[in-house]
Amino acid sequence: MSVLNETIYERMDDRKDNIIPIEDQGYDREQDAGSGCCAVLLKIFSIFLIVCTLPFSLFFCIKVVNEYERAIIFRLGRLVKGGARGPGLFFIIPCIDSYRCIDIRTVSFNVPPQQILSKDSVTVTVDAVVYYRVFNPTSTVCNVENYTYSTQLLAATSLRNILGTKSLSDILSDRASISSTLQVVLDEGTNPWGVKVERVEIKDAHLPVQMQRAMAAEAEASRDARAKVIAAEGEQRASRALKEAADVISESPAALQLRYLQTLATIATEKNSTIVFPIPLEMFKGFSAPSMPSIPSGIKS
Repeated sequence: MSVLNETIYERMDDRKDNIIPIEDQGYDREQDAGSGCCAVLLKIFSIFLIVCTLPFSLFFCIKVVNEYERAIIFRLGRLVKGGARGPGLFFIIPCIDSYRCIDIRTVSFNVPPQQILSKDSVTVTVDAVVYYRVFNPTSTVCNVENYTYSTQLLAATSLRNILGTKSLSDILSDRASISSTLQVVLDEGTNPWGVKVERVEIKDAHLPVQMQRAMAAEAEASRDARAKVIAAEGEQRASRALKEAADVISESPAALQLRYLQTLATIATEKNSTIVFPIPLEMFKGFSAPSMPSIPSGIKS
């Protein structure tokens, strides 16, 4: 697992090195959009139109973004200096400016069920849920075409890669660790896009029907074995207790009679119509006829 994490982190570092910052993408930000004569003329002409059509032009120049949104402004195709605008009012030049609003609230999506071959060669279908938000709207607009779709694809592939190194028992019992590792991997991958992965949860792991039956049979056999062992231990302890009780009673003959009386008292409390009273066999020895001694075969009368 550590080897996989190191490989993933190395790939993420390589991707970060290949990404060119927005401030260094081949043009001078200080020059803004007026680097050419055509841009300067268009800007002046647009401002002139705005002034001439006041106050009606204000309806097209003033824009509003909500508290949970940020606006990225492009002037003649270039990013306007100052970063994202909002929340509240901001001003644009209708003829040469365009803008795009980005929602910065936390968004969740379900990772489609992924059929994964675990480390111990068991096919498992696993699905998850991912929570993320945009923390850098400028990077979200300029560095990736569709950050939502890209995050979903990365979540699905990362889920397959990470669970492929886990055994079935780890997938079923160690979901918290898997979710934490998956969150770190996704956060590293989406950081250049201005996306922060806040939480990842494994929803469910679906096993084949035959595997479920095999696991149920294994668990039942294990429970039966433990039950037999516990019953045997109980019989052993009970036999030792009976032996000790028999030794104590054999030391005093009156103790056996007291035990008989205690048993009678217990039976009487249950309101039974029939009472069975045990009689010791020693009482019948006096009524048995004495046996005649046998005559040796060698002696004749």
